[in-house]
Amino acid sequence: MTRLCLLVSFLAILCLGCIDNIKQKSKSSLPNIIILFADDLGYGDLSCYGNPIMKTPNLDKLAEDGIKLTSFYVAESVCTPSRAALLTGRYPFRSGMHFVLGPDSQNGLPESEYTLAEGLKSKGYATAIFGKWHLGHQIEFLPTKHGFDTYFGIPYSNDMMKPWVQTDVPLSLWENDRPVEHPVDQDLITERYTERAVSFIRSNTDNPFFLYLPYNMPHMPVHVSPKFQGKSRGGLYGDVIEMIDWSAGEIVKTLDELGIADETFLVFTSDNGPWSEVPERMVAGGNERHHAGSSGLLNGSKATPYEGGYRVPAIFRYPGVIPSGRVSADMATTMDLYMTIMKLVGVTLPENLTYDGQNLLPFLKGDTTSPTKTFYYILGKKLWAVRNGPWKLMINNQAKREIETVELDSAKLFNLEFDPGERYDFSKKHPEIVEELKDMMLNFDKEMVKTMN
Repeated sequence: MTRLCLLVSFLAILCLGCIDNIKQKSKSSLPNIIILFADDLGYGDLSCYGNPIMKTPNLDKLAEDGIKLTSFYVAESVCTPSRAALLTGRYPFRSGMHFVLGPDSQNGLPESEYTLAEGLKSKGYATAIFGKWHLGHQIEFLPTKHGFDTYFGIPYSNDMMKPWVQTDVPLSLWENDRPVEHPVDQDLITERYTERAVSFIRSNTDNPFFLYLPYNMPHMPVHVSPKFQGKSRGGLYGDVIEMIDWSAGEIVKTLDELGIADETFLVFTSDNGPWSEVPERMVAGGNERHHAGSSGLLNGSKATPYEGGYRVPAIFRYPGVIPSGRVSADMATTMDLYMTIMKLVGVTLPENLTYDGQNLLPFLKGDTTSPTKTFYYILGKKLWAVRNGPWKLMINNQAKREIETVELDSAKLFNLEFDPGERYDFSKKHPEIVEELKDMMLNFDKEMVKTMN
């Protein structure tokens, strides 16, 4: 009888072990997804991207443990369109999100779009967003209507209140589908988002999760918690950047403590370049013009068609899948990030939508070059430039909507391979490349006009 009891106990333990192994196998086959998305952080704001003053050791370590991209683009150089493209894998004109929403806006991301959160939720993921949404704050456009189980954050930019924006709508902190707090203590906002994110990770160790953490910082007005004030040699803006670095460190530390770092695909990037050319309305309420980031060696900044507006830091880490210590100048975009994650998880995409992203996974693994060779610089309803390989053609079409009628005397041709600062114009030396890229722009512009009309 004793032997029988021992045998039964042994078999029970063995079965439990098998069940645990099955659970582990099921869990590991679906990686956790984390996107850390800064607001207005520039190409030159991190020490791993060349900043000599501000210290970002946690993000530097992420770059060492994965891959750092130096030609990573957002779909537009302003907030709402950039976020729409990240979550839909489509240029913003396709979703109608080619403008910046405000506190008095009545529209938002259409229900017809298939967001990253919806795709991951279809695979059993727990989904959460802690931070800035900026894709519509009316009930029908909130994150909880677009695949997110949980939302906590400010629904648009943190300057969208008096004295910077003339509105009677208070800047509020929202929980799921309703405002729960105002005024908002923005000094503590990054800390609070981080605490929520860590709690979400800890509560989802037994199932795959998607954590989207779009910080409100370092968008003006910049704020930082007391424990980070005066710590950076980069002034108040440097304090904010170093706090974001702390936040990224807290996320990684939590993954390590829970033993799930190797099961997590993690990305850090920014929604657009720095707000270096702020409108006059922003120089009020304690804001200073120097409370903005740096585009490093790049030309231009937020809301411009230059590299400094569209090209942002991007760090990918997925231990055991993405080799560590790599730096690549191959082109990639946030729309590629959407497609990469959907393919990685095995989501079947709706066939009625046109996608502009590519699957980067073979490239991230080091097996191939990036599949993305062409990128269109759209700002609002206008197509300003195209990059194809190393060449970027920019056309000054401020006065005319139709690219076909623009005089090529206004065109500039840059070789971004060795001149990312867009200093040298090659249009006279290579008129054949100008013509080729103009034709590409013309064809794409026709598609834009047809879609928007």
